[in-house]
Amino acid sequence: AKGPEAILEASAQVDLFDPVVKDAWKIGLAMDEISGYWLNTGKQVRKKAKKMIEALENGEEQNPVNMAYINQACLDMVNWVEESTAQFIKSGKRVALLGGDHSTPLGYMKALAKKHKKYGILQIDAHADLRNAYEGFEYSHASIMTNALKIKEVSKLVQVGIRDYCDEEFQVIQKSKGRVKTFFDRDLKIENMRGKTWEAQVNDIINELPDKVYLSFDIDGLDPKLCPNTGTPVAGGFEFEQVLFLVEQVIKSGKELIGFDLNEVAPGKKDEWDANVGARLLYRLCNLLGSQK
Repeated sequence: AKGPEAILEASAQVDLFDPVVKDAWKIGLAMDEISGYWLNTGKQVRKKAKKMIEALENGEEQNPVNMAYINQACLDMVNWVEESTAQFIKSGKRVALLGGDHSTPLGYMKALAKKHKKYGILQIDAHADLRNAYEGFEYSHASIMTNALKIKEVSKLVQVGIRDYCDEEFQVIQKSKGRVKTFFDRDLKIENMRGKTWEAQVNDIINELPDKVYLSFDIDGLDPKLCPNTGTPVAGGFEFEQVLFLVEQVIKSGKELIGFDLNEVAPGKKDEWDANVGARLLYRLCNLLGSQK
């Protein structure tokens, strides 16, 4: 929840030259005001969620009233994001959603579904996020892609870098009839060890994507040395420029990047490293989104 503010503060240190997008600083970037209402609401809801999790850990029954309250508050947030992003889209803006945890972009995905008849999601992540109402929380960040697949306009989910997942999620992928294509981190690295280049792997990824692409970027998809304070870091992952190369090639292939989110950036208590990386990543991704005609 403190990620956006930390990124905004760290962005003052970002040099504006972009090696890929000429005169990127002329595109024009603006950041919407960080919502104090949702920050405060999140604190209140988090207290109840913590009690629910503690009950689970102690083998106690969950309070259905609290669960209903939490799920409703999350749905309210989803609806607010949908309305807010829809207004920006209607005004002709290109939108980047900055989380927050990975549950936050669902409303944006719904708003895009009202503008585009069909689009695919390119997910960069350490986790599959395909759990069904994880521990009863319908809008958990562990369920974001389960919820995204309920949007009929989402024709394809292409996951890249996944390395932490359960059997339930693996079965969802296997039974998706090709709607979900997952490039597991282990498989990519073994291919690389055997001589397959990242460029060739990127081409394989792009071939799985439809013409319109939404990028959903959980920063824990990167090597955890770049995001050590994120909520659930996992060994493995990508280097900074590897992922940017992928996005650059998606655009060069002629596919349209219709929007993106960047989430799970958690500032450290003693340093701004995660926010520093997040700010630079956000700037480069915004430039790529804005460079399209």
